[in-house]
Amino acid sequence: MNFESCLGDIGVSFEFFPPRSEPMAATLWETFETLSPLAPRFVSVTYGAGGTTRERTHRTVARIAGSGVPVAAHLTCVGASRDEIAAIAEDYWAAGVRHIVALRGDPPKTADGTNAHFEAHQQGYANAAELVAGLKRQHDFEISVGCYPEVHPEAASAAADLEALRAKIGAGASRAISQFFFEPETFLHFRDRVAAAGISAELVPGILPVTNFANLKRMAEPCGTAVPDWMARLFDGLDDKPAARQLVAATVAAELCRKLYAEGVRHFHFYTLNRAELGYAICHMLGLRPQAAQVAA
Repeated sequence: MNFESCLGDIGVSFEFFPPRSEPMAATLWETFETLSPLAPRFVSVTYGAGGTTRERTHRTVARIAGSGVPVAAHLTCVGASRDEIAAIAEDYWAAGVRHIVALRGDPPKTADGTNAHFEAHQQGYANAAELVAGLKRQHDFEISVGCYPEVHPEAASAAADLEALRAKIGAGASRAISQFFFEPETFLHFRDRVAAAGISAELVPGILPVTNFANLKRMAEPCGTAVPDWMARLFDGLDDKPAARQLVAATVAAELCRKLYAEGVRHFHFYTLNRAELGYAICHMLGLRPQAAQVAA
């Protein structure tokens, strides 16, 4: 592998989820302190299914906003009226947040743990495109949306999925952040299809380093993300060897990013799972260094 071709002109962003306990909060802020010197374009904070983390998301976003690091707050359509969403967005605007990741969102799981069917709130938004349009009417937010290189699992077809993306961009979104994937061709073919459809927007690949392979497979299935056989072979036997697993995971993700870089990709969005080690190592291999170190040099 040759990482010398990555010349440090890479932009990154990091996704966090709001902590559920004091120990988890301590881990999150340690992660933030480790990654923020890499000068991310922004960091984003997720919003639980059905708005279940609404208050914790807002507190986390507000604290990051106060640090001076650009922050994007996730906001979904699930379980909220248009007025409720407008009130949340107004609170974010008042806190200095100017960037929203607007998603339809997933409803809370059913009692047996399966995914519930999405049903729009009677006074709410039916989809992410409507949410984007509503937010843009309220304030001139910068808005990111989601996209699915392997097609949204609820989409009627790949063509219908592209039309949904077109509607979100047309409503005012400036970029689409992808669901995670593991083969560079998956994203590159999707980028080609988006361009061929005449959809003009920044496409940002979502990168998920492997922290636990069994958990990864559970996360991938409902998203419609294919897990290649070679990954299963690569991580086989590493369940009880966390240090070796981290080395392999960092190398695999960095190589994925390097191949995308060679095809013109310059912004990578990392799903951190509130852990810094893998994201920091991958960014280091891609040529990113803490700003303080760059200034000192």
